[in-house]
Amino acid sequence: MKTKSKFEFKDTRTFSEKAKEFATMLLYCVIFWKGRKKGMIGTMNISLKDIRAVFFPKGFREKYLYLGSIPWREEGDLFKSILPIVLTMDYEAKPKWCPRWFLRFLHLFGSDNSIVRVRNRRLHNLQNRLTGGIMLVDWKTKWSDYDLRISVNAPGHINELTRAIEQRFYSQGRQTELRNQIISLEPNANPIWGSISRLEKQLEELENERNN
Repeated sequence: MKTKSKFEFKDTRTFSEKAKEFATMLLYCVIFWKGRKKGMIGTMNISLKDIRAVFFPKGFREKYLYLGSIPWREEGDLFKSILPIVLTMDYEAKPKWCPRWFLRFLHLFGSDNSIVRVRNRRLHNLQNRLTGGIMLVDWKTKWSDYDLRISVNAPGHINELTRAIEQRFYSQGRQTELRNQIISLEPNANPIWGSISRLEKQLEELENERNN
């Protein structure tokens, strides 16, 4: 670069030098962004959408994606139940001095935004050191739509919160199911909300009366 004045610069590189620098930059981007495969294990191709989500996240999932299996839909009882867990994990995992975009960057280029893959070992390990390895591993309903199972890598108090939410979600769902069964047998019945065992007993008594 040759300086003509304090505010004006002239690029004195030759065309071949410019082409070589552009090719080097392009090759770097391809190597850094393009996925690679070794045997049955591979990494994903990072898109501009993934880069955008790091710096300009849209919605809840993209904002907290560095924490793992964040829900896609921001509605419904499942999301409302998992919301306090994610917010608590974010409070514990993100150092006060560390911007959230940097953790998203590490999760993307270190782990492919995945809880099982490792794209770059150094970046992956750096994220774990910064966050203490806190991660929302999985969440799903198993035997019924109210049998919520949440799996986390987190300190004990977060695990306690997780278990309390699971129990509350199951209790509300099971009571709703029992109440509907009672009303279907006896429309004028007055199910007493608050106890699964009490509702089960009330349903059993109605079924015995119906059978007799």
